[in-house]
Amino acid sequence: MRSVGVEEEMLLLDADSGEPLALSGAVLAAADRSVQAQPEGGGPREHTFEKELQKEQVEFATKPVTEMGELLEEITRWRAEAARHAAAAGALVAALGTSPLPVRPSLNTGPRYAWLGEQFGLTAQEQLTCGCHVHVSVESDEEGVAVLDRIRPWLPVLTAMSANSPFWQGEDSGYGSYRSRVWNRLPSAGPTDAFGSADRYHEQVRAMLDTGVLRDEGMMYFDARLSAAYPTVEVRVADVCLDASTPVLLAALVRGLVETASRAWRDGQPPARIGTGLLRLAAWRAGRSGLDGPLIDPGTMRETSPEGAVGALYAHVREALADHGDDERVREGIAGLLERGNGARVQRGLLRTEGSLGAVATRCAEITAGAPA
Repeated sequence: MRSVGVEEEMLLLDADSGEPLALSGAVLAAADRSVQAQPEGGGPREHTFEKELQKEQVEFATKPVTEMGELLEEITRWRAEAARHAAAAGALVAALGTSPLPVRPSLNTGPRYAWLGEQFGLTAQEQLTCGCHVHVSVESDEEGVAVLDRIRPWLPVLTAMSANSPFWQGEDSGYGSYRSRVWNRLPSAGPTDAFGSADRYHEQVRAMLDTGVLRDEGMMYFDARLSAAYPTVEVRVADVCLDASTPVLLAALVRGLVETASRAWRDGQPPARIGTGLLRLAAWRAGRSGLDGPLIDPGTMRETSPEGAVGALYAHVREALADHGDDERVREGIAGLLERGNGARVQRGLLRTEGSLGAVATRCAEITAGAPA
């Protein structure tokens, strides 16, 4: 059984106004104090929180697990811990892909972030976005690259399902996932050509580093990549999701994609011959529509409904889902998501009922902590 882990980036907000707060240092200090206060044998001796590019956000990572129920427990636990540490620092934590309210982000401290700010200028300074990254274990780089080459057309559907960033600088962007558009301003972000082999993948990474545009391998911001730190394929196309059950649904689908691609590779089936230009259009369409407009069918590369695109993804991975024991969870998760909508639909609905973007942000913090949408 392939292990799965999830990384989630969160926004830190003022409890009254909903405006982002540059308090990541205080939140991480609260997490440190909490661990130090644990008696011997009384709890975990370390936490999983880390700073991110901007001081208005914080990140956590789950441990690798094989059961989706355990993954849900991990995500729920660390979201609750994030909320607790944020409260200790005088803030809320919210699973939002972008801030609904206007914000001037504050780059975090450290040489790497300083380099990013100097190299990418306004693109880095404005880059306050929160994503969800799914890691799935692979046996080797060769298997991992074979997977990367075969999952390319399916990734935009995950963007549409996770879309949770309709607002940007106090305005409705018209997109379900505006985070995906802001993120793709970075020069290495987005879909890639098929690599063909692990050697060619690593050659491409080295060639990109040799240009001097990127500082290190962690700046290979591909939609999906080999993790530089773990023996995993890392899928990076999703917004952070409001409801804790949605990243579990995404993780099950990503594991299904990885397993399905690996089996095709071992059976000698080549990747689909789809150009990166088409994939960029599919990714744009997913970010624009979310689940509220047309998408691109991953099999035909023609326009289809959200139900058609999600259904095609489910059909593609169904055998692997069944083998992992995830089929029923995924079927129910897809049905629920299509009925209630993704975070973008929820946020727009909250704006209609609550009347202000500040109220949208603080209400989303409550949902992040477990309150019903």
